[in-house]
Amino acid sequence: MALDQSFVGRTYPPTSPYEVGREKIREFAEAVGDANPAYTDPDAAKALGHSDVIAPPTFAFAITFKAAEQVTQDPQLGLDYDRVVHREQKFAYTRPVGAGDRLIVTSTIESIKSLAGNDVLDIRGEVHDEAGAHVVTAWTKLVARAAEEA
Repeated sequence: MALDQSFVGRTYPPTSPYEVGREKIREFAEAVGDANPAYTDPDAAKALGHSDVIAPPTFAFAITFKAAEQVTQDPQLGLDYDRVVHREQKFAYTRPVGAGDRLIVTSTIESIKSLAGNDVLDIRGEVHDEAGAHVVTAWTKLVARAAEEA
């Protein structure tokens, strides 16, 4: 059954603050194989004008995807998450995520489309720091595969 188009534009409550730690940044950089010293060495990050280590650009996915669970787990939306695959991700940064940031995410359903029986769901995650300053916007595209015929 196709997802309800009336959910387009629905915004979910902001998340609790997520505190970005140096160790989480280091672990993420190692996991994605990025040896940029700005991700692990505070002095290298400071030499580039940052106050502490910064996170690789895709680090925001971990925060925004967790926040998007408000959307994907919304029983009123009716998304069958067992059939979902992650199709696409993109980011638009105002500034890098850095150690010590406390980030809040607000998720909005941007679009719902039905293609060949599959539901395509676009979720926008707006990430702000505790002072309310924009840090990054993340767009996540999910596809819920059509149910197989019996």
